[in-house]
Amino acid sequence: MRAGFPDFRLGNVLATSFTGTLSERHGNAVERIPVPHRLVDWLAVNGLAVDSCTPAQLDLARELRESIHAAATAAAIQDALPASAVQVINDRSAQGRAAAILTPEGERRWRLGPASCVEDALGVIAADAISIIAGERDGKLALCASPTCRAAFFDTSQSRTRKWCDMNTCGNRQKKARFNANQRRNPGSVT
Repeated sequence: MRAGFPDFRLGNVLATSFTGTLSERHGNAVERIPVPHRLVDWLAVNGLAVDSCTPAQLDLARELRESIHAAATAAAIQDALPASAVQVINDRSAQGRAAAILTPEGERRWRLGPASCVEDALGVIAADAISIIAGERDGKLALCASPTCRAAFFDTSQSRTRKWCDMNTCGNRQKKARFNANQRRNPGSVT
């Protein structure tokens, strides 16, 4: 991992983790893949290693990221999926060349060929987005309760009532704000 860039926010769901490469969308936005080599880093961390990335491929990745975010947000609020977002997701899925493989542990992983490129990795991410937006996986799309974040995330908790995209970032920030507000209202109390 290269120093000097914001940490990646990793989750268990590839597509929504990918949308997390731009966080705090309604506050001071944090771009976690500002340059092509950062996309290469993110893909490697997520098991989709590629050798290189051009600025044009980074643009394709960001277009896919924003399309997944738009479609996942619409699905989470049970609104119509934006046609342009659906088109981008479908195009990236169709352009990718990767194979689903079964691990000895019984899990599905993606294998990119030896000459794979960013477009192949984007195809995997698009296919993952399709599976969650189409409701093929056990879970529910939701939006982060943080007013500055509002990231779409895939809630696989038993009750499907998760509020934050990430408890260690947005959840902690909200709990700390609530604690501080209570302290200001009741300066002598211990909560």
